[in-house]
Amino acid sequence: MKTLSALFAALWIGLSGSAQAQNQPVVIELFTSQGCSSCPPADAFMHKLAQRSDVIALSMHVDYWDYIGWKDEFGRPENAARQRAYAQTAGRRSVYTPQMIIAGEDSVVGTHPMDVADLIRKHSADTKDVAMKVVRSGGKLTIAATARRAAKYEVKLVSYSKARTTAIKRGENAGKTITYVNVVSDFKTVKKWDGRAPLSLAANIGSGPMVVLIQRAGHGPIEAAAAIN
Repeated sequence: MKTLSALFAALWIGLSGSAQAQNQPVVIELFTSQGCSSCPPADAFMHKLAQRSDVIALSMHVDYWDYIGWKDEFGRPENAARQRAYAQTAGRRSVYTPQMIIAGEDSVVGTHPMDVADLIRKHSADTKDVAMKVVRSGGKLTIAATARRAAKYEVKLVSYSKARTTAIKRGENAGKTITYVNVVSDFKTVKKWDGRAPLSLAANIGSGPMVVLIQRAGHGPIEAAAAIN
């Protein structure tokens, strides 16, 4: 109990500096599809982003291009719903691929690396409202967090595969063999939190790589993130 209390105290002290950035990775969600002819360059760019220690890069395959000749085997309607929710929150009327959402806030075309680099620098310098510590021990995940201010937060667990390769036989990308990185297979909210008291949460998980996010409710900014291998 003393150890947990000390952890919360340390997290809160780390948040108390008014101008101090938290130096945590910037989450990049690429909404992509195997049926989209404009997507392969963005998928290739993700390989570079996934190698960066200051970025968590997630490939979110959507299913709304399946009708044009090739069904994306990684496409999930849940990913498309998340993309549409981001658009609604931002007041945008439509979605597209390849689109990147940076830190849950900014939208950019996935084939514009300079714009992406600028947004990574911007969000790396931000002071976040949440400090989080995540520990994995076998099949159990322990999450501790504190918040600078009360708000509606959601704790999310993201499961993904580090690399998946597909030979595309039909559609706009017919004949291409593409390796995708950090392909999301599950994205779920495991806890809603108001930030008033320190968060302590334990979850049973599988053996694959995961990401833990704490995001403002309603598809708002991502306030904390950690990748767990």
